[in-house]
Amino acid sequence: VQLVESGGGLVQAGGSLRLSCLASGFAVDDYTLGWFRQAPGKGRKGVACIDQRDDGTHYEDSVLGRFTISRDNAKNTVYLQMDNLKPEDSATYYCAALHPSAATAGQLCLEGYNIYRWGKGILVTVSE
Repeated sequence: VQLVESGGGLVQAGGSLRLSCLASGFAVDDYTLGWFRQAPGKGRKGVACIDQRDDGTHYEDSVLGRFTISRDNAKNTVYLQMDNLKPEDSATYYCAALHPSAATAGQLCLEGYNIYRWGKGILVTVSE
């Protein structure tokens, strides 16, 4: 049972990256899915999530309108499309599967409660 991220790297400000997270050992459509990030010296913070119950999406304010989370159940994969990247988006990005519950409903999924599995993380660096 694991989540494996890919698609990170170095990009110039204003550019785009698409992160992928492939799940194995469980079905992503059974879980709420999220992307979190952690910059050096800072705590891990929710960026985007997609609700298992209704596919509703939720975003942290600083990425709203620039990032898009989606999932492909047939490929057992969750994606994070990141456009108009800024240097402050530089961080290690983690995908996560969250148990669907009242604690992960709606915008609460960004809080990181009831985690079933974390990915190991992937580095995104945005240069000036």
